[in-house]
Amino acid sequence: MTDGTRPPSVARKVMAILDAFALGGVRLNLSEICRRAGLPLATGHRLVGELVAGGFLERLPDGTYRIGTRLWRIGSQAPAVTGLRELALPHMEDVYEVTHDNVQLAVLREGRALVVERLRGTRSVPVVTQVGSTLPPHATGVGQVLLAFAPPQVLEPVLAAGLSRHTPRTITDPDELRDVLARVRRNGYAVTRDDMTVGASSVAVPVRDADGEVVAALSLVARTRSADVRRLLPPLMTAARALSRDVALHWRVEPAVPRPPAPGDAPPAASGE
Repeated sequence: MTDGTRPPSVARKVMAILDAFALGGVRLNLSEICRRAGLPLATGHRLVGELVAGGFLERLPDGTYRIGTRLWRIGSQAPAVTGLRELALPHMEDVYEVTHDNVQLAVLREGRALVVERLRGTRSVPVVTQVGSTLPPHATGVGQVLLAFAPPQVLEPVLAAGLSRHTPRTITDPDELRDVLARVRRNGYAVTRDDMTVGASSVAVPVRDADGEVVAALSLVARTRSADVRRLLPPLMTAARALSRDVALHWRVEPAVPRPPAPGDAPPAASGE
């Protein structure tokens, strides 16, 4: 390279391909993967083929790709995800038995709502989210809860990046979203109606740790015509309070935003990169 920069390694190219799925979109075609990963089509084709052969990606009959079961199994073993899911599942099952609607648990990661567990309501509205997929936080109940209680250094980049439109009802104005998030903080819950998918509405509430910090959001997703907050909110809040007690007793998570160094802290060691 004449400019002195090193070309990306194979490992970096593979990570870029896998990271393409973190931007949203459960299924991507090869061109979309290469565009998101910043790779030539020939390079992407070769690496994606190897990832499919290894079970890290899966090729569907229509020619699109999605995360493979092998990668999902590895990722699902992350301590933060595993511990939270184990604590949440009994409470999510209680909510499901009362409502028979879709129940979702999400955390905020890199400006997106990461779905870490989901129970599908067999008689409720169909949902396309899967465990491990990410959702736009401004257009979902769980995302609005997570943004509402996030520090400014997490919220501001989300607003600055632009708010994508998914339906005619999606909030795309940053000032309007700020007003909505302020209402979520006052009320203690979020309600979305047709923001992400026409015909689907959600109610979401925060899950807190021992310090009272919001570490996750729990939601019910129902058909808009039957999404009565008076019906959905009580069992959801009961479950979130119980889960928060369990989280406070049994679960620890690293903060999403590192704390600023305290006076007298030693400087961080060099990474060697």
